[in-house]
Amino acid sequence: MQYGILIEGFLISFGLLVAIGPQNAYVLRQGLKHRHVGAVTTVCFVSDMALLTVGILGVGAIITASDALKFWLGWGGVVFLLWFALKSAKAALNPEGISAEAIESSAGEAAGKGVRTAVLHALAFTFLNPWVYMDTMGLVGAYSVKYTGDSERTLFMVGAWLASGLWFYGLGYGAKKAAPLFRKKTTWRILDSIIALVMFSVAGLLVQHLLSS
Repeated sequence: MQYGILIEGFLISFGLLVAIGPQNAYVLRQGLKHRHVGAVTTVCFVSDMALLTVGILGVGAIITASDALKFWLGWGGVVFLLWFALKSAKAALNPEGISAEAIESSAGEAAGKGVRTAVLHALAFTFLNPWVYMDTMGLVGAYSVKYTGDSERTLFMVGAWLASGLWFYGLGYGAKKAAPLFRKKTTWRILDSIIALVMFSVAGLLVQHLLSS
């Protein structure tokens, strides 16, 4: 078994996932507030697996080669990123601390409230973010072209899947341990401010790229 290819797929996928974005920010917030963490992380993981699979199997190259697709995905992404940035900025101005009761509540107690809404939000943050397509279907897909054999592509793809699973489940469930820190409104203000700044910056870079292309 060629473990080097599997590790390569893992590292490339993991490196792209770590960047702060709308999807990661949503998973983090759900984890910190103990809200449907299992459902949200699973939706993000399965969705990412699907996108990675499609990208590695070759559709990513089609999107990269299509000016029309790049145009609509690009400007749609600008709108989405700006909306999320404004939402985060508003949250920073009026932060919510997590009460001790919320921290101590079990996942089961919260599971019956708003699971459908949480899942729909997770799907929106995944599939309405153009960077997801650029990363999973464009960058990862284009990189995988170097592997011509089916077994090699499969190993690369499995490595990318493993990185996705480790990241999303680690982010969602690991956030719970940081929940006491987020009882303070100041912490939420800082987090949401950073997220807003990052999203505004990413939107600006995307606009610059679209205008220059």
